[in-house]
Amino acid sequence: MGVLTTIDMLGQLLGTDVRLGRQRPGDLPGSCGTTAPKTVHSKVEITLKTSTVIVAGARTPLGRLRGSLKDLSGSDLGGIAIRGALEKSGVAPNQVDYVIMGQVLTAGAGQVPARQAAVAAGIPMDIPALSINKVCLSGIDAIALADQLIRAGEFEVVVAGGQESMSRAPHLLEKSREGFKFGDVTMRDHMAYDGLHDIFTDQAMGPLTEQRNRTGTAAITRQEQDAFAAASHQKAARAWKDGLFDNEVVPVTIPRRTGGPIIVTEDEGIRADTTIESLSVLRPAFSTDGTITAGSASPISDGAAAVVVMSAAKADELGLSWIAEIGAHAVMAGPDSTLQSQPARAIAKACAREALDPRDLDLIEINEAFAAVGIASTRELGVDPAKVNVNGGAIALGHPLGMSGARIVLHAALELRRRGGGIGAVALCGGGGQGDALILHVPAC
Repeated sequence: MGVLTTIDMLGQLLGTDVRLGRQRPGDLPGSCGTTAPKTVHSKVEITLKTSTVIVAGARTPLGRLRGSLKDLSGSDLGGIAIRGALEKSGVAPNQVDYVIMGQVLTAGAGQVPARQAAVAAGIPMDIPALSINKVCLSGIDAIALADQLIRAGEFEVVVAGGQESMSRAPHLLEKSREGFKFGDVTMRDHMAYDGLHDIFTDQAMGPLTEQRNRTGTAAITRQEQDAFAAASHQKAARAWKDGLFDNEVVPVTIPRRTGGPIIVTEDEGIRADTTIESLSVLRPAFSTDGTITAGSASPISDGAAAVVVMSAAKADELGLSWIAEIGAHAVMAGPDSTLQSQPARAIAKACAREALDPRDLDLIEINEAFAAVGIASTRELGVDPAKVNVNGGAIALGHPLGMSGARIVLHAALELRRRGGGIGAVALCGGGGQGDALILHVPAC
């Protein structure tokens, strides 16, 4: 008897597709009372693992730099998102086994910001938490890690996501512990250096992206970027008007010393009146003859997002419906530290693991760190642009570094569900020239 035949028989006995490394999606109850779409992996795996699902999630509105959310820490925002996710899921705080939250700017934030957020959300003190930093990839990597830990049998219920207050990032005074004998003293911007500076080329990621925009077949024009950015604002404004963010955003209440509290309910960065013409008059941001402007780059923002992840079997045990099954996860790096191609390369790798053609995906979310990233990755994948960022992206909504990956995972899952199910891919580029992607399967409704 061949090895694969033996494995197939074992899978039939256990109700598990051993080669996929997961329970067969066709055997899973979907969130709409149907079966999940079948997933196929090309990679042969011997280990038995379970199918992992996102039960629910929530995010805060996104605040502008020094906007309405400026007085809340990343952990404050994370606590609000986690509490919202738990309430939407029907999971009690004491049923959570582990919390994983991404946060990039941690100087002055206190020990383990993820644990601070967990406790703020009402999760008991005896539940451990992990803070991770993979720059813009932190939020999606937190969810992927939750998936992996559940499949490995380490935990049953994990809350994962990301949080960031870029407004509260401090300035750093290097060598201050040693003292200064003479001369001027220079402070370093924690946000700019630890969040937005490419260490390998010693420049901000904006100029790095600008350089790549002018390279050979990868060249991207100013007009293309202005059109992409205008569409992001217009799609996001329309989505808010149509209530398409209502299921994911939870309000943030900010108490005041006098008068009633401020209640923030919507993203602050969207400009519904943005057009190609209004963007065309903006000056280049990084060089006098450059193609990137403040309008075609994502704004500095504050916010948090979280999802509740568990095995499908655990969801069934608790009587919970779920919105998406987590599929393949892929990570990429190099060959240099540029950003434009990383989401496309990560999506292609994740799709290959499931024997999927990227062109057959129903929905794609690519984080809009810059318009050039969305344009280049869409072009390289050869997918229909109409499937990409259908409700706008980070250029309009904002890009809190540690949070964005979790936001687009949650939004893709909910949008696929709203559309009646399907298969989606979510991807981001990250500082240092890396990329992450995650495949999501939403059962037909």
